[in-house]
Amino acid sequence: MNSNAHKITVWGRRNSMNVQKVMWTLGELDLDYQRNDMAGSFGIDDQYTAKNPNAVVPTIEDGELTLYESNACVRYLARQYGMGSLCPSNLKDAALADQWMDWQCSTFGSGFFMIFMNKIRVPAEKSSQDQITKGEQQTAQLLQQLETKLEQTDYLVGNTLTMADVPIGAMLYRYFMMEIERPSLPAVGAYYQRLTARPDYQKHVMIPFGRNSDEWLSEEKRNAGLQ
Repeated sequence: MNSNAHKITVWGRRNSMNVQKVMWTLGELDLDYQRNDMAGSFGIDDQYTAKNPNAVVPTIEDGELTLYESNACVRYLARQYGMGSLCPSNLKDAALADQWMDWQCSTFGSGFFMIFMNKIRVPAEKSSQDQITKGEQQTAQLLQQLETKLEQTDYLVGNTLTMADVPIGAMLYRYFMMEIERPSLPAVGAYYQRLTARPDYQKHVMIPFGRNSDEWLSEEKRNAGLQ
């Protein structure tokens, strides 16, 4: 294990993409942790909302620090325990990593979640094919930006994995596993294959999530307690 002398506590269900960002980061940094199921079918209690008043996951506790917002958690872990590796020590590269992490949250996620919610999370009778089609088109357009970038480098900031890759990489697993229309994106596809070869990506991100809302719930419960 890395040099942290205590376990980092993670609150959140294992099939949450935002929790997976944190878990993958912990794995890459070889940090000791304890994950506790929270939210989704596991519910949220008053003890948790005292930690995170937004009542979403994840939340992490590292010593006296309690922190939420998934990308903020990834940044903290990378800066605290992975400076010079997951967090670039060069300030310009670190800024580029921040840029891509913010892009995932502010831009790329909007079209993707239109697909994911309507394909996976809501019952079939509430699903909108128009929203799925719109999400496919929007996501395909945005992925052209990634395609252009990844034609130049193996990862989003140079040729090694950094925190920049974590939020987008976590989302790409779901994108490639859903039964949807996808454009030909050779560089993005090669990037995804590089991610899938990483043991911690396999363990923490490549978690089956089902094809509909019923299967989603079943898969979520199947992951109860798994670390």
